[in-house]
Parts: sequence; C-alpha cells; structure tokens
Amino acid sequence: MKIEQRLWTASKGWETESNNDFPKENNLVLAFASRHNLEKENLVKEVLDLYPNSDVILNSTSGEIYGNSVYDESISVSAIHFEKTQFEIAQVEISNANETFEKGKELAKKLNKENLKHVFIISDGSLVNGSELAKALNNNLPEKVMTTGGLAGDAARFEKTLVGLNAQPKPGNIIAVGLYGNNIQIGYGSVGGWDTFGPKRKVTKATNNVLYELDGKSALELYKLYLGDKAKELPGSALLFPLSITTEDETKPLVRTILSIDEEAQSMTFAGDLPVGATAQLMKANFDKLIDGAYEAAESGKKTIDDKGNEAQLAILVSCVGRKLVLDQRVDEEIESVIEIIGENIPITGFYSYGELSPFAGFHSCRLHNQTMTITLLGEN
Repeated sequence: MKIEQRLWTASKGWETESNNDFPKENNLVLAFASRHNLEKENLVKEVLDLYPNSDVILNSTSGEIYGNSVYDESISVSAIHFEKTQFEIAQVEISNANETFEKGKELAKKLNKENLKHVFIISDGSLVNGSELAKALNNNLPEKVMTTGGLAGDAARFEKTLVGLNAQPKPGNIIAVGLYGNNIQIGYGSVGGWDTFGPKRKVTKATNNVLYELDGKSALELYKLYLGDKAKELPGSALLFPLSITTEDETKPLVRTILSIDEEAQSMTFAGDLPVGATAQLMKANFDKLIDGAYEAAESGKKTIDDKGNEAQLAILVSCVGRKLVLDQRVDEEIESVIEIIGENIPITGFYSYGELSPFAGFHSCRLHNQTMTITLLGEN
C-alpha cells in the first residue's frame, strides 16, 4: 500500500506529502473538505484533476483531520494505492430518511462478492437514518464482513451535507467501498467519553429517528430547559447534551445526537433511531474523558490489527462534531492521543462528522455511533 497526501488551504494552496514513485492511476482517493469549498466547482475540479484515472470520493465535513492537526475550510486529500487488494465502489442516492434501509440493502448487494473483507462508508449526514443504514448492511453482508465509516458534516450549521464520487458532490449520496482479498488487514475502534447525568427517562413517543416525548413530556422542551440561554442556538447547541440510549437489543448504550428540530411538531430528528420503550439519559462533556476516549479507540484499533500480526499503513479518523465543539482549542489533543498509540509514522486522515459507523470492540456487527472517536486502520500484508 502506498499513500499520497495533499492539503489545500486558502492561504497556502496545495501542499503535498508523497513519494516520487506514487502511481497516478487506479487509486482510491478520499477528499474531506468544508461544504463551502465543495460548493466551489473550480476547487472540486482541481481535486479530480489531481487523480484523473482514479476513484475520488468527496464529502463535506465539520472539520478536516490531516496529520496531527485539525483544520477548518480546507481540503484534505489522501490517495491510496493498493498493491495487493482489489476495491469496488457502489453508490446510491436517497431523498429522505425513510429510504435508508432499502438503499443500504442495495449497496450491500452491489458489493457482496467473493472475498469481500471490509466495507467503508461515506454517507450523506442530513437525510440518512444512520441506524437503518447500519442495519441494512448488517442484514445483507456476510457476518464476518465489517463496516466502518461516517456521515458527512456541515460544521455546526446542520443545513445540508454533500457527498460525491468522481463528480460535483451533492446531498443524498451514500458511497460504499468494498475491499477484497486476503491481503487487506483492518483495525477498528470506537469510544466516546461522555458522562451521563440526571434521571433516566423512557422514550414514550418516537418514529424511527424522530423523537417527540420522553416520559410523556416534550423532549424539545426538556432540552431547552437544560440549554437555558443556548436554546436559541438549537440544533447546534444540543450537541453539548447528547442522549444515551439503552434498549433490550443492544449490549451497550448507544449515543444519539440531534440533526434538526421542528418547533411546530415539537420534535427532534436524530442521526439514528430512538425506539419507543428505550431508556434515555442526558450526557455532558468531560474534557479529559473525551481525550481518553480517543486514546482507547486507537488502542482498540491497533490491537485488532496487531493481533493478526500486521501493521497499519493508514489511519482514517471519524470524530463527531460535538466533540470538536466541546474540545474547542484542545481539539488537536484527541488527534495527538491517537498518534501516541499508533505512532508518528502512520499517515492520518479523517473528518468531523454527523455520525460514525463501526462495530463495538470485539464485535463484527456495525452500529451507528454519535459523539465518538472512530478509527479505521488499513494495512496490506
């Protein structure tokens, strides 16, 4: 596996880290950028022109991860040349969250071929129901095929997200990369670090990922109560108070964060499902635990790949926008904690998201996570 990385900023233009012998074709290219930059056709064309004979996936973010730093309003590009691994890409488009499961099923069927080892997802982050996407992939892929990835972001604006394949990105796209063969090795980890507080409440009215009531009372009014003066900044300010959701079907609590609110319907739309009857509890940030969570996610990912006698050659980090807002000027510390585990010589790319996709440590079944640091390590043996 060979890696070439480039970073574009308005002040410096393109900066490149590469080997002179990096192939210019048959690459998988991941381009993470701010929504505003992806709305500029000239910049998208520049990215596509860098790798004209490769597959270029572009998605909007809530912050770009490049090396040991976090950027805003940049374009982070990582080109991956697999020397022993085949990859295929499938793409679908949705117009609303209710289509998610069927579209996820369609993706899985397109990629479910002999020797499929891993699926990496880059998805729209505003229209998709991440829980249904994960469920569709779990139900329609072989049990041992793991899925990781993330939902595109739009800073803390929650207006729209953009995803594209070899073309101008747009809302509604979901892209899946299938990796095939016995030479590809994967490590993964996903950890949060938030503290629960206050009483446990029951989800008493919800439809899929739209929440109306907790304990028979308006969930939106409850959030406004806790947010105080910050209620006028909804939905972005709700990132400070995600929900911990526990159901009878899950071995561990799942974290859910808000995508939008509807004042007239008194509802809140989350990135994933909130089943009626589930137990919900508010969460708040603990700075040190968030940093520790990134450290633990890196430990889990490294252990997964090390246990197979292999080494990572690329780290893809997908961290939630809520973590970025809370950590603020300390946000680089969670990247540094990852580097402390995986080492300084492994190229790092990634983005801040509206949702993360990964199994729990020790499991294969994919889940939608919010407010976590999720890591995918790639290597070839």
